Amino acid sequence: MIRVLFVCHGNICRSTMCEFVFRDMVQKQELGDRFHIESAATSREEIGNPVHYGTRNKLKQLGISTEGKYAVQMTRKDYDKYDLLLGMDTWNIRNMLRITGGDPDNKIHRLLDFTTEPRDIADPWYTGDFDTTYEDVYEGCIALLQYFRKEKWI
Repeated sequence: MIRVLFVCHGNICRSTMCEFVFRDMVQKQELGDRFHIESAATSREEIGNPVHYGTRNKLKQLGISTEGKYAVQMTRKDYDKYDLLLGMDTWNIRNMLRITGGDPDNKIHRLLDFTTEPRDIADPWYTGDFDTTYEDVYEGCIALLQYFRKEKWI
């Protein structure tokens, strides 16, 4: 089983969007049983809070439910638990490395590093633009799935 953890600052916007978009994507391709997909925060600010209404509303438009998801914090143990830990931006990566104490197995990456245009995913908490965030997330999830196929993980 391939274990993937998506990570952002609060685990209520971007990383949860990734978790549910990627889960929906692999299920639609009948690969759901090959993956364990979760998301977490680098901060404690939103722990226990539900998915941000902007993310919930955007995914609801696409027929994807986020029901039952509440923000959790990434821990050092997650490094051993997951095959890939994917941050949304450079700041997330710095905090992830601080939490894990390093990345000796090269498991930590930005999600959009798997695309042809590596970049940060802007935080819709600040921009209010959940549509652009979704486009970036979708692009990253497609590229991630292609990576798993290319590298023969699936």
